[in-house]
Amino acid sequence: MAGNKTLNDLFVETLKDIYYAEKQILRALPRMAKKAESEELRAAFERHREETEVQIERLDRVFEIVGKAPRGKTCDAIIGIIDESKEVMEDFAESDALDAGLLAAAQAVEHYEISRYGTLRTWAKQLGMNDAVKLLEQTLAEEKKTDELLSQLAEAAVNRKAA
Repeated sequence: MAGNKTLNDLFVETLKDIYYAEKQILRALPRMAKKAESEELRAAFERHREETEVQIERLDRVFEIVGKAPRGKTCDAIIGIIDESKEVMEDFAESDALDAGLLAAAQAVEHYEISRYGTLRTWAKQLGMNDAVKLLEQTLAEEKKTDELLSQLAEAAVNRKAA
């Protein structure tokens, strides 16, 4: 049976993975925002939470395109990344390095999302799902922009404070 799996099957499984990941990220961002000491970092987390809600709506539409109900599947990678952010919040509470650690955890999330959305977009192109390609490209562009914003924030202030 495994030999009969197709790229479409892989696409749907990966879609379930990122759907689960986005739902977990949506839950983690308020905790991270609450712990952030930098107003700019807090605002970035709050803005990304709002963006994540829209990205989940886009994923709902992609599921519609492939004729599947929106459903996540446990994503061990995002669980690990979020667990690392929890450790940072505990281990570096009230230290000058807390925000740098939170920012690094957020960038690990962004890099995971960029990887997943890039892959899904490429597969959607290959499968001729042009409407899905457009939706996935929108989200991919937002993830890259958020990553760039976090890098600028790290270099401009957060890392200096931690040093």
